[in-house]
Amino acid sequence: MPKGVSVDAVIYGPLSREAELQLEKAHLQALVLDHPGPEDFLFVRKDDYWIDLCLTPRRPNARARFVERWGEHRYGSLGSLVALPPRFNLHLHTEGGRHASMICALKAEAVHAWLPADFEWTDRRLELCLDLSSGAIRDLMLKLFQEMRYPGVASRELAEALCLQLSVELARLLIAAAEPPERGGLAAWRLRAIDKRLAALGEPPTLAELAQLCDISVRQLTRGFRTSRGCSIQDYIRQARIEAAKHRLGTNESLKSIATSLGFCGQSTFTCAFRRATGVTPRDFRQRILRAVRTGEALAAEPGETPPLAATASRHSANLRPLCLAAPSHRPLI
Repeated sequence: MPKGVSVDAVIYGPLSREAELQLEKAHLQALVLDHPGPEDFLFVRKDDYWIDLCLTPRRPNARARFVERWGEHRYGSLGSLVALPPRFNLHLHTEGGRHASMICALKAEAVHAWLPADFEWTDRRLELCLDLSSGAIRDLMLKLFQEMRYPGVASRELAEALCLQLSVELARLLIAAAEPPERGGLAAWRLRAIDKRLAALGEPPTLAELAQLCDISVRQLTRGFRTSRGCSIQDYIRQARIEAAKHRLGTNESLKSIATSLGFCGQSTFTCAFRRATGVTPRDFRQRILRAVRTGEALAAEPGETPPLAATASRHSANLRPLCLAAPSHRPLI
């Protein structure tokens, strides 16, 4: 283990914890993370998967490297949903800024119970953990966030059940992520071509269009893409549009213009799709969550709405050194 790295340390930089719930198989937290400028940190968890769903856009150029497995110049970009596996030392880099996340520290035993005896951490599976394009896991994380912030009848029991489902979905995703060269995944140039097409404005591409772009059949495209990215290409397309919308909501562009440029039929269709994916409307995302993260204001949430998170964290400069969270409380802070 590299010098200075502590087991079960969360090395994510300055933060404030907005809510917390300790369950039998998981520890849930709503965090606001703040880095005034570019910084590097080390990260390792001993006995759990650190599942992180960004409630606001991931900070620019956030990336990670598996210290013992990848060379010093190889990094993977962090997506809006990650599941950092246990017992792997990671070097994390951020260009600075604030973002809010829903965290589920899910016990490794809960996930490993569903993995086959011959399961191995291949390079492809490690890459997948840095960017999970899974609508099922994203929905479960949003439901856990709602139960933590707005507890109701049997909220704890429901949260436990959601964590069980989360462990199964994560195990399925990892099992499905075979190595592309051996199991028929798409070539790197085809994946780059798909990503480039998805980054273009306008109507989202059809499967036939992407298959033609890759010079393969639709059947080969859908099978190969799931093998390469660990999710269906339809889920990937939907999430790509939502991520693009998140970043553009940080500008002064009108909602109508964003909806049109991303290929939605209209503003109402865009609003429904965005809320289904994130739990909030585009207008609320812009006016409440982004403003809270940027200014540090704690803004009130409307009843039934996913609340904004207060961003109140002090600066802590670091140069590749760990920052450990205090031991979690076993009393839910909700």
